[in-house]
Amino acid sequence: MSMPIYLDYGATTPLDPAVAAAMEPWGVDGFGNPHSAHMWGYKAKAAVERAREQVAGLINAPAETIAFTSGATESNNWALKGLLTAPGQTRRRIVTLATEHSSVLETAQYLAGIGAQLTIVPVREHGLVDLGDLERALGEDVALVSVMAVNNEIGVVQDLAGIGRRAHAVGAVFHVDAAQGFGKLPLDVDVMGIDLMSVTAHKIYGPKGVGALYRRPFTVITPLLHGGGQEDGRSGTLPTALIAGLGEAARIAGERMAADLAHALQLRERLLAGLSVLHRINGDLDRRWPGNLNLSFPGLVMPLIQQLPGLAISSGSACASVTGRASHVLTALGLPEPTAKASLRLGFGRFTTATDIDTAVTLINAAVQRQLEELA
Repeated sequence: MSMPIYLDYGATTPLDPAVAAAMEPWGVDGFGNPHSAHMWGYKAKAAVERAREQVAGLINAPAETIAFTSGATESNNWALKGLLTAPGQTRRRIVTLATEHSSVLETAQYLAGIGAQLTIVPVREHGLVDLGDLERALGEDVALVSVMAVNNEIGVVQDLAGIGRRAHAVGAVFHVDAAQGFGKLPLDVDVMGIDLMSVTAHKIYGPKGVGALYRRPFTVITPLLHGGGQEDGRSGTLPTALIAGLGEAARIAGERMAADLAHALQLRERLLAGLSVLHRINGDLDRRWPGNLNLSFPGLVMPLIQQLPGLAISSGSACASVTGRASHVLTALGLPEPTAKASLRLGFGRFTTATDIDTAVTLINAAVQRQLEELA
């Protein structure tokens, strides 16, 4: 049986061979602890610091503002919990969007359960927040505004600079979950007014299990993990190989950003041109990362995925697929639950070919037509 065509780049990306090569020296031979005061440790520490500079360079940040974590979920938890429990923190309200990743929404809801206040701002039907709606939700009691750079399910790109200005106008800290935007689109923490930013490696052709949190100087957050005090309060022995992989993935992403963007856009236009069945694009098409295309099909209320064994795709986030629930992002756009469950999220990128797209279009057209005929 042949392998299905992989079109689930939103869940994770393939490991770039160049990234794998950069990780290899830090496995069997480069096993030293980066915090050990001897030759093995010094070599590992140099690799870690080089990766720190590579990650920081991609967002125009000083290297010392980057702390390595296990991924964006941990970084999101640390940003929200760390800020709300910081010494001297008197503000108790979090403002976020209805379409945020579960690692932000669930963390915010947890904090609300222990005394914080939570305001969830709706988005408009195209998936973007209206800045007027956001501004009306803000006040001088807001500690944190948390907004995703690129939505993981519909790919829309929020106006981070505009949101940052409004957060700072009321004295709030601005956190960005950049798991889907880091390395794909230009992000500048100074230009966009970002105080905390979560990133991960496995969305940019790096390894799973490693990410980072950017923290603007003098932004106080309490540690999420206590222990030896590594990473400015994020305790634990650093995984040198994974961190080297994140650094190399960031370096390559910076060099290839324009080419990867053009490639994804070309593939998206090819896919849309080939669809012969009636479809709706979920989320704004212009303000969007082009490697994410979320589609629903008028008249279809049954999930399509089981009818597409030749494609590795999803109907929403990988996290949501565990629960079987309809995507909260699509329902926030106003889609009925059956339609949301019947939608498809197509993710493609650096290693996707035009032939992959053509095959996917053929399979999707046939599956949708078949289901419509069965429902007729």
